[in-house]
Amino acid sequence: MELGISSFGEVAPAHLAGQDHAATQRMQELLALARRADEVGLDVLALGEHHRPDFIISSPEVVLAAAAAVTRRIRLSSAVTVLSSADPVRTFQNFATVDLISGGRAEIIAGRGSFIESYPLFGYDLDDYDELFVEKLSLLLKINESEVVTWQGKHRPGIAAQGVYPRPAQAKIPVWIGIGGTPASAVRTGKLGLPLTIAILGGAPDRYVPFAELYREAAQQAGHDAARLPLCLNCHFHLAETSQQAADEFFPPYATLMNRIGRERGWSPMDRRHFDFLRGPQGPLFVGTPQEITQKLLHLHGLFNNTRFLAQLVLEGISPASVLRSVELFGQEVAPAVRAALGVQPAA
Repeated sequence: MELGISSFGEVAPAHLAGQDHAATQRMQELLALARRADEVGLDVLALGEHHRPDFIISSPEVVLAAAAAVTRRIRLSSAVTVLSSADPVRTFQNFATVDLISGGRAEIIAGRGSFIESYPLFGYDLDDYDELFVEKLSLLLKINESEVVTWQGKHRPGIAAQGVYPRPAQAKIPVWIGIGGTPASAVRTGKLGLPLTIAILGGAPDRYVPFAELYREAAQQAGHDAARLPLCLNCHFHLAETSQQAADEFFPPYATLMNRIGRERGWSPMDRRHFDFLRGPQGPLFVGTPQEITQKLLHLHGLFNNTRFLAQLVLEGISPASVLRSVELFGQEVAPAVRAALGVQPAA
């Protein structure tokens, strides 16, 4: 099983052009995390795309290109690329460029996004939410397969026998689909035979097992070898030397983040008792000691038989040293224990 980290690049914005020192610092911290994750043997770095003041990454491929220059072996992915409001040609070109810089380590996790700001920002109608994604995914996959492309759609001008450059170092850029809790998305991904990433950011992980089952059933019915399709799970994550320390460090920023989003979506406020329940043995929060998290990862693998796990970090409100230490413990203690238990070797 591949093990990696993901981040949305949370930040407290200054709203002062040329004086947003927090944003500058956060970007440097992201690059330091990428470097350290690579050094301690983690397999994947995945960065999310958002268009809000409280997240710093609007162009994952730009940050991934910078990360490529300070890493050697770690895979470099978005998490997710909001493909519905992006141009698939430009998306491919940007990730192909990352692939060339990194020597063939780029990936794309494409999705519709968990927020809607990018749709009006780039001139799209939310009524076309699903149709945009389906159409743009078809174009991205076509470009990934063929150097010269002929394509016609509804929401983007057609392409008539034109080449798309540069081409990546890999024969094709791995394209994953990222989903939250939509069964139709799992089925669609399975029919396409594409790798799937499921974000488990609320609710017990076992509630998401049916999505994995739908995905594999749809893949099998479409003629794909479901047993060979990659499946990734993404969960919030923080490690420390003691369980109490991990919880005390993670709860305040996590509650702040979830309550801010919750006010927009009508969720109940997050309190410490709820948080402690969520980080329990059956919960979706991977917050604790290396030993506790190793056991949770093995339990998760038993439920899903997943091929990858992404540990979603929260950066705003936790000291950079504590986040860096969490990544070190993940790579140096948890990853070897999980790989030994599953009888797998780290990627070369």
